[in-house]
Amino acid sequence: MGKTCNVEEAVGCIPEGATLMIGGFMGVGTPRRLIDELVRQGRRGLTVIANDTARPGIGIGRMISAGLVKRLITSHIGTNPETQRQMLAHEIDVELVPQGTLAERIRAGGYGLGGVLSPTGVGTVVEDDKQTLEIDGRLFLVERPLRAEFALINAWRADHIGNLTYALTARNFNPLMAMAGGVVIAESKEIVPTGVIPPDDVMTPSVIVDRLIGRERNNER
Repeated sequence: MGKTCNVEEAVGCIPEGATLMIGGFMGVGTPRRLIDELVRQGRRGLTVIANDTARPGIGIGRMISAGLVKRLITSHIGTNPETQRQMLAHEIDVELVPQGTLAERIRAGGYGLGGVLSPTGVGTVVEDDKQTLEIDGRLFLVERPLRAEFALINAWRADHIGNLTYALTARNFNPLMAMAGGVVIAESKEIVPTGVIPPDDVMTPSVIVDRLIGRERNNER
């Protein structure tokens, strides 16, 4: 109870220099209102863990263009020329991680595992500075888990105590990041009375969610 707050209050608890996991895939399933408020409040020096940076002006791309991100751990930046420009100009530190490996590192962080073994990247630059382990004659990279101080999550539907469900592919990284974030801040397209979401449909349980952004009339679409 008492998890619902407005977006200004939620973002106000995020300090400059914080580490954030942000759900979404090319803007789909991205917590747009939270990102907009981060840009408005001008939180800088952030480390962002996300699948991608979308495009300029869209999703995490807004944070990149505003110069809020100092370090980025991501799967790809190919659709955002501004991220590429900042990386080449050494304005942002980018760690590129194969997409499946990124998902499993986040999962490991959320489930308390010491890491994951992956054959992806063996014999390439991905292997640099990483521990390797041979099992049954096959070489694996030891990939360390990822966690963040805050996880910013987008849901399709929430109830008043913070149970979440997602719509189709907008689910993507959101449930994994909710598990791996120290403070989980969720925004939802709609908030319904507790009990409306069937228990079997709950994808992120309320016990994981710390703050839920209430719907504001001037933001409804």
